[in-house]
Amino acid sequence: MDTAQQQGNGRGVGQRAGLTRDAVVRAAREILDTDGYPALSMRSLARALGVRPNTLYSHVSDKLELVDALLDDRLGAVVISRSRDPQRRVRDMMRSTYDVLVGTPGLVPLYLTRQGASGENAQRLGRALRADLGELGLPEAQRQPALSTLVVHTIGFAAYATADPARDDARPARPAAEARAEFHRSLDWLLDGMLSRDGARAASGAPDAGSEDPARGRG
Repeated sequence: MDTAQQQGNGRGVGQRAGLTRDAVVRAAREILDTDGYPALSMRSLARALGVRPNTLYSHVSDKLELVDALLDDRLGAVVISRSRDPQRRVRDMMRSTYDVLVGTPGLVPLYLTRQGASGENAQRLGRALRADLGELGLPEAQRQPALSTLVVHTIGFAAYATADPARDDARPARPAAEARAEFHRSLDWLLDGMLSRDGARAASGAPDAGSEDPARGRG
């Protein structure tokens, strides 16, 4: 490396001024959206950014960390409900998670492979969800298993809804509205069973899923 060159611009060879981790993640998402996961590599990402591949390792240690960053980046779009009803808040968060997942179908298999996400957005959503489950009356020891059940159900249903119909062994694609309505119904069943089993609804005073909810149906 030319030391004079490095000292003259403050960057090593192959580095680009202003390149940030967020820019790396955005470029990776564009490749994924345009060409699919098989086209995403450290080399293709470096070409898209106009830098050398080794430059990327200042921002992500390897492709797995890049994938994890992509997954957590998308979770930033999940909405945390402000409803006063904790069961409604849980339902809204999982519905929003489903919408985010099916909106980026190329990432759904990666959520399955990586078993969710573990970055800052995932942690923020996890804290909110555990707090809501606690408010619904679930004992502390049961909140993480309940959270995991909800997340697995949501990711699995998103995978079901976004299965590639071009595959020889795939079923015909289902209408998006039909798949979404089925997920909503199954989520309500899951929550009802989860809460009634522990008597959590009675303890919290939360309304039954069949009762009139003035917030139901709002985006």
